Amino acid sequence: MTTEELEVGIGDEEAVTLKPEKVEIIAVAIETVGEKQAKKLVVSCKHPAREELIKISSVKWENKKQLETSGLWYNLDTQKKIRKGSALANFLQHNGATTISNLAGKKVDTSTDDKGYLCFRAY
Repeated sequence: MTTEELEVGIGDEEAVTLKPEKVEIIAVAIETVGEKQAKKLVVSCKHPAREELIKISSVKWENKKQLETSGLWYNLDTQKKIRKGSALANFLQHNGATTISNLAGKKVDTSTDDKGYLCFRAY
C-alpha cells in the first residue's frame, strides 16, 4: 500500500449493475470454493451490455412451489450422476441440457437474486 492509496477519497459514481437479459454461455467449469472445498459450476457468459465475459454460479428456480436462489453446487448421487432435484439438475433440464458440457453455446435467461446480483433464471 502506498501513501497515495491512503489519501484516495470516496467517489460519486454508482457501481454499474447489469440488467437481467439473455446471455450466451461461452464456457463452463467446475471450481472448488470455500473452506469446505465444495465443487460449484461457474459459467462464463457474454452479456449484451458488457464487453468482457461475466461469471455466474447461481440460479433462481422453483423448489417446492417457491422461488429460491441457490448456488450451482456439483453434488453427485451414488451412481456418480448429478443429484436429481438439485438446483444444478433443474438448471440443466430447464435449458435442455443433459450434461454440463451441453450448456456451451446456449442462450439462457438471467434474473437477479435478493442482493441484486445476476443469476440464471430457471422457472
